[in-house]
Amino acid sequence: MIRGLLNVIEGVETSDGAGVKLRRIIGGPELNMFDPFLLFDEFGSDNPDDYMAGFPSHPHRGFETVTYMLNGKFKHKDSSGNEGVLTDGSVQWMTAGRGVIHSEMPEKTDGLARGFQLWLNLPKNLKMIDPAYNDIHPDDIPCVLIKQGEVKVISGTFNGVEGPGRPHTGMFYFDIKLNAGGFIEFPVEDFWNTFIYVYSGSANIENRKVYKGQLGLFKDSGMIKFSAEDSSNLRCVVIGGEPLNEPVARGGPFVMNTKAEIMKAFSDYQEGVLTK
Repeated sequence: MIRGLLNVIEGVETSDGAGVKLRRIIGGPELNMFDPFLLFDEFGSDNPDDYMAGFPSHPHRGFETVTYMLNGKFKHKDSSGNEGVLTDGSVQWMTAGRGVIHSEMPEKTDGLARGFQLWLNLPKNLKMIDPAYNDIHPDDIPCVLIKQGEVKVISGTFNGVEGPGRPHTGMFYFDIKLNAGGFIEFPVEDFWNTFIYVYSGSANIENRKVYKGQLGLFKDSGMIKFSAEDSSNLRCVVIGGEPLNEPVARGGPFVMNTKAEIMKAFSDYQEGVLTK
């Protein structure tokens, strides 16, 4: 059986940080969350004015952030003493856990800065674990060649090849390129929430189309199968995860299970003990 689509989401144009322009697809008015995914943004512009203000120092608690840089250069620095530079094709995997304060600031470059940020929820019993940070170099992301394209395995396993991302819950993250007219088919765990986001071309899924800038939500059972248009190549990410099925309380940069825990996070931050 092939998974069809539940819905197609357009997302909204907005800004975050110090004014970085982006498209918010998960975490916006159309789709508040898709358990365990709390947020999914695409940022991208060839105008430095749209992103040079970056994301100055700000806190997080209770989840993980996964930033995948297609083009450009951003510098990360956090309260745990970690520093790194995201460059073309690299991934930053940060576990906020009990608390981290970090910044993501663009390095001065000409031209395009483009990528994605995903927020991945942590289960209740792991929300207060120690923060962690992993810079994943492009050379460490395996690229699996298929008959009609390629799959970069950022996390999870594709055709027996495991990606370097190490989430704390069941999850996969693939960047897929299909040649014009090509198709791909692969299994996904039943009842895992899975989506496709198209960033170039368009995808055909069970007689429905997902166009550039759209996110398609798959149904919860069956194989994933889709194809590219005959006239153009397709670039997309396909991301899936095991639902936590736990209460979610959100307050700005904090995601916990209760409102009381959110208030405690704000209090800890204001008192300077968020990361203690």
